[in-house]
Amino acid sequence: MNKSLLAGATLVGTIIGAGVFAIPYVFSQSGILPCLIYFLILGPVLILLHLFFGEIILRTNEEQRLVGYTQKYLGRKARFLVALSIFVGILGSLLVYLILAGDFLGLVLPDYFSPAQYSILLWGLLTFLVFLGTRSVALVELIMAAAFLFVVSIILLFCLPHFHLANLVSVNLHRIFLPFGIFFFSLVGWSAIGETEDILTDKKKLKTVIIGSLSFCVLFYFLFGLIISGVSGSGTTAEALKGLVPILGSKVMIFGALFGILVVATSFLTIANYLKNTFIFDYKMPYWLAFGLACFAPLLLFLLGLRDFIAIISVLGSVIGVIEGSALVLIYNKSRRLGNRQPEYSLKIPLFLLYLIIFVLLAGAIAQIFYS
Repeated sequence: MNKSLLAGATLVGTIIGAGVFAIPYVFSQSGILPCLIYFLILGPVLILLHLFFGEIILRTNEEQRLVGYTQKYLGRKARFLVALSIFVGILGSLLVYLILAGDFLGLVLPDYFSPAQYSILLWGLLTFLVFLGTRSVALVELIMAAAFLFVVSIILLFCLPHFHLANLVSVNLHRIFLPFGIFFFSLVGWSAIGETEDILTDKKKLKTVIIGSLSFCVLFYFLFGLIISGVSGSGTTAEALKGLVPILGSKVMIFGALFGILVVATSFLTIANYLKNTFIFDYKMPYWLAFGLACFAPLLLFLLGLRDFIAIISVLGSVIGVIEGSALVLIYNKSRRLGNRQPEYSLKIPLFLLYLIIFVLLAGAIAQIFYS
């Protein structure tokens, strides 16, 4: 397989995940015009942030993760803040996977248990696998992501004959700030930039791969949100699929939900294992404590009633945007002066634009949290 395609597929597979299911709901609540404007603003911002991380990696001899680069270029206090953001982001993602798993299982097996009960049952199975030390193979993850993308595309094709412009909301000023956190959460994939760079023999192609992958994701999300909300209209549900049942029938939705379950389960295993191993190897935690934090913390949040899929990813996107996004901007700026390696590409970004990006992230997060 062409290495540029493999690298791009890896990045796309990391980005397109649970967040995709929230996009149609945002379209139906905020309106198509605000969503278009958000994509036109956040799309370039997210592309730049991923390019910044790519250049940071290429400017630094030592191979590290975002936390390591933060300590190297910004110091220990910033490292703690970024590490906390990453932990909250991962924990929140695990919680989102639990919520979606229950919703999808409820579509496939509606008459046996409630979605919340399905979430707990699946959590038990996945936690047992994490305890055993199951490791996800990168190729399997890639195949799952490709299959998921294919199934979603098939669902979109089934939706097209039922698309009606009258179902679309143009602008809803009461929910105009809703898209920020959700779109940001859905487009973050810089955790895969290091792996993407490793795949490429010619590091100069990293810039093109990042731009192409992010552009594809932005376009895919926009079309997905537009088409689904144009089919189900005001009946669009938070996880997208349930609102399509009266229109497309249960068989198509069950097909989509089954793949959704597989993707969500795979993602839960991968991220929970990653978090457990990070606690063990990076923070020297005992195995039981690391395992407990990785697996029982999201369940505890779920049992405490945190089950609003939209609200959770809205907050997560805002937190990640402000802390990790701003950190990437500052690390990138520092690495231009302090990096110990000649990069294969170098962005010529003026200082005022860097501060403008931080302002956009901060303003968007404040508006999202206080006015949405």
